[in-house]
Amino acid sequence: MATEADERPSYEEAREELVEVVRRLEAGGTTLEESLSLWERGEQLATICQEWLDGARARLDAVIGAEDED
Repeated sequence: MATEADERPSYEEAREELVEVVRRLEAGGTTLEESLSLWERGEQLATICQEWLDGARARLDAVIGAEDED
């Protein structure tokens, strides 16, 4: 059985898909329903990217904090 973590894209995958979503929205030519779906997916992808960045920042802060204690 697949878990949510298995389905979560990597930062690079999410960013790449987000770029494509933005490109499609900027190009136009989609229906209102398609545009709304793209927008919602873009919001999801932006959140995933931010979570990856926040996690990376927390890991860096932990390493820097550990080095400062030494």
